[in-house]
Amino acid sequence: MNLKDFTKEELETMSYDDIAYHLLNEKKSKMKIIDLFNEVGKLIGLSSAVIEEKIGDFFEMLTLDKRFIMLDDGSWDLRVRHAQKIVIEDDEEDIAADELEENEEEENTEDDIFYDEDDTDDSDDDLKDLVVIDEDDSDEML
Repeated sequence: MNLKDFTKEELETMSYDDIAYHLLNEKKSKMKIIDLFNEVGKLIGLSSAVIEEKIGDFFEMLTLDKRFIMLDDGSWDLRVRHAQKIVIEDDEEDIAADELEENEEEENTEDDIFYDEDDTDDSDDDLKDLVVIDEDDSDEML
């Protein structure tokens, strides 16, 4: 549906980002945020003072709305027009390095990590002074 098909009352009930979506969809080109919001404001009858006051909120709204994308030059467009290029490069050297790291990790066992060869004291001297007291006996000791 084109923006021309909406009545002024319908436009006033729409959110700024919905109107911006229709604008970008009709124009089929990217726009700077100030130009886009000026167009939105013009359609619903906002004064220039209100536009200046709410431009930050409009920017935040576009940022959070997944339908829009901010381009490298600072302009905004619809995300559907910009396919993201994902490049996956399998470098043989990287794969070999990853395999080498995995092999090294397998060689290190948990026993190797937590065992201290210098600490060979097997005695239970740490527990020789340990005394177990019942709850009834604890009152008597106080």
